[in-house]
Amino acid sequence: MPYHWVKRSDGAPEQSGASSLEEPIAELHLWPYRSLPREGFVIFIASTCIMLSLPLAGVLGTAILWGLLPFMVAAVAGIWWALARSYRDGALTESLQLWPDRIELIRRAPDRAAQSWRANPYWVEVHVHAQGGPVPHYLTLKGGDREVELGAFLTEQERLALADELRALIAAQR
Repeated sequence: MPYHWVKRSDGAPEQSGASSLEEPIAELHLWPYRSLPREGFVIFIASTCIMLSLPLAGVLGTAILWGLLPFMVAAVAGIWWALARSYRDGALTESLQLWPDRIELIRRAPDRAAQSWRANPYWVEVHVHAQGGPVPHYLTLKGGDREVELGAFLTEQERLALADELRALIAAQR
C-alpha cells in the first residue's frame, strides 16, 4: 500500500511538558503509487529505442532513413518527457500526525509550498463521500470549520481501509 503507519506502542509521551515537544502517538505517511520504478524506466526507454530502430534497418543508407529518423526521435523524446513528468507529479506526499491534543496534516506538492491543517482530534470527523467527490469514496477529515482531503491518489479500497483505521485511532484518543 502506498501509505505507512508509524505508531508508538505505549502511547505515553516521551517527555513531560508542552505537547509540541512530545512525539506523536501515530504518524501516517502517504505517497502516490509507483508502477514503474526508475530501473524500469531505463529498461523501457532502451527497449523502445531498440524496437523503433528495427524498422530502420531496412532503410539504412537511403534517404528514407533521414525522413523517418526525426519521427522516431520525437516518439522516444515524447515518451521520455511524459514519464519524467509523471515522476515529478508523483513527488506529492502527505503526512498526518496525531497527538493527544491535536492532529496535523501536512501536504507537500512537488511544485508548491507545504500546506498544513490542524485540529483537535476530539472534534475531528472522518468522512467517506461515496459520490460527489473527485474520486469514488473520497476521504476527508473535518475539524473545526475546515474539511481537507486525504489520500485522493489512493485506490478506492485503500481509502476505505484507511478511513476505518483513522476512525479507530481517533476514537481511541477520545
